[in-house]
Amino acid sequence: MPLTELILTDNVPGLGAEADIVKVRRGYARNYLLPQGKAHEVTSANLRQLENLKKKRAEREARELNEAEELSRRIQKMRVIFTLETGETGKAFGSITAQDIVNRIKNEIGTEIDRHKIVLEHPIKSTGEHSVQIKLHHDVPTEFTFQVKSAEEPKAEAQAEGAEGEKKSRSFFRRKKES
Repeated sequence: MPLTELILTDNVPGLGAEADIVKVRRGYARNYLLPQGKAHEVTSANLRQLENLKKKRAEREARELNEAEELSRRIQKMRVIFTLETGETGKAFGSITAQDIVNRIKNEIGTEIDRHKIVLEHPIKSTGEHSVQIKLHHDVPTEFTFQVKSAEEPKAEAQAEGAEGEKKSRSFFRRKKES
């Protein structure tokens, strides 16, 4: 297959970042990269523009790194409590997913995070303290710690106390009140 060399002017996932010189198939270059403006052909004039692209890339990467570090500090300071519906035996009816975590962070901080950046092997279905890793940037992973509490605990305790009080005042057989 014939290949052609291109200079990327934008990030292309799986291919490279701006100012990278890559070899791709001609059809991919002709039908996608060149019409979308994500790349230019390698010519002497475009090679002179390469330095400007490298400066642009360095500035963008530095800005993204600073933003990720700041967001990491803000996430680590957060103390969040999720409530989960549980049954009498303590088994959860729902779960905490990556999307739930993203929504809570967006509500608390106001910053949107891609749910694919949250490393979660399986949805969280148990109560207690949990820690999840979030990959904000390839150099800045952060730990997000949160509590999961049962929504049924206070109700169950109140019902138990109420039931005991009722049992003490009631007899086993109901009698009609004489009035």
